[in-house]
Amino acid sequence: MFKSRIFIMVVAILIAITLILTAAFVLWNYMDKANQNPQEQAQSSARDVKQAKKLTPDEVKQNTVIMKDVLTNLAGGNGKFVKLSFAFELENKKAKEEFEKLDSQMKAIVIQTLSDMTPEQVSGSKGFDNLTSALMNKMNPLLQSGKMNQILITDFVLQ
Repeated sequence: MFKSRIFIMVVAILIAITLILTAAFVLWNYMDKANQNPQEQAQSSARDVKQAKKLTPDEVKQNTVIMKDVLTNLAGGNGKFVKLSFAFELENKKAKEEFEKLDSQMKAIVIQTLSDMTPEQVSGSKGFDNLTSALMNKMNPLLQSGKMNQILITDFVLQ
């Protein structure tokens, strides 16, 4: 009788330890993905997406939205500002129409994202990559008729 109680207790403790370790492993993986920077998130989501069919130059031009002269202050309180223009390449015509309807929200996302960045974070090709990745991660969830293929920075002035 005493041996069977000890056996049951040992089994219960082993099950509890197994459940705790499993929960810790799942939580660790979840937190690891949540701590990725925007560029890593964009790269991991790009791996998950199937390769889209290659668009012709006419289709690219037809599915591109231009946003000109976005001007905002940068973070850091040092009086620096940036003026940018963008070309947003979308995967289809419906996505382009939807993007155009959400124009004010998309521009607000651009301004908000830029105002959280310092001049060093937006400078150079690495800065451009970080900015476009962050914008794509924030804008794509708003689009339901398609996705954004690419964001190009067409003008850049940092003062």
